[in-house]
Order: sequence, then structure tokens, then C-alpha cells
Amino acid sequence: MIKQIKSSEIKKFVESNPNTILLDVRTEDEWNTVGKPDTKDLGIKSFFITISQDPSFLESVKKNIDKKKQVLVMCAAGGRSIIAANLLAKEGYNTLNVSDGFSGNGQDPGWKNLGLPSIIDN
Repeated sequence: MIKQIKSSEIKKFVESNPNTILLDVRTEDEWNTVGKPDTKDLGIKSFFITISQDPSFLESVKKNIDKKKQVLVMCAAGGRSIIAANLLAKEGYNTLNVSDGFSGNGQDPGWKNLGLPSIIDN
């Protein structure tokens, strides 16, 4: 069972778990139009790898992300990220799903709506 974390809990979590990274699995179009989480103030790295059905997703993750890291997996609202978190857990990664994602899930506001640091690459 993948553990869940809300965007509002990430800062406190990272303070206690500095060996953490954020993996955003949304599409490039979403990153460019809605924005990306900016984690530099948290002191952690972010990776942007779109989840897909082909093996390139896992290959990209394995090439870029160390299994020793705690991986917070994020999408727009928590649906794609739970799929990605489960895939990564099967590969030996220690994952948590950001349950409200970048944009919110109807119950919780999400990263962007909380006013957490974001960037848009246009």
C-alpha cells in the first residue's frame, strides 16, 4: 500500500526526510501551461518524467533517480501519480503519493492552490 501525503504536508515531511525528491509525472503540456512545482526552497530536487504505458517511463526514472531516495510522486490530482508510485514501488523505490497533486483533487487544494512556489516555462 502506497502512503499518501498532501501538498500541505510536504515541507514538514522534507524537513524530517532530507533524502527526498519530487517526481512530477504530468505531461509536458501541463508543465508548460499550468506550471511546475519549484522545490529549490525545500532543498530537494524535482524530476519531470511523464508517465506512459511504454517502458521509457521506468527507464527514465531508473536513469535519473537513485533508489536510496524517498520519492514523492505528483500529478495534477493524484490519479496518475498513484499508478506511477505503485510501478516504482514494484521496482524497489520508496514512494509516497501526493494525493492532492499540483492542482487539487476536490477535497484538498493541491500545490499550486496552496500558493507553494511554482514556475511556468513558456
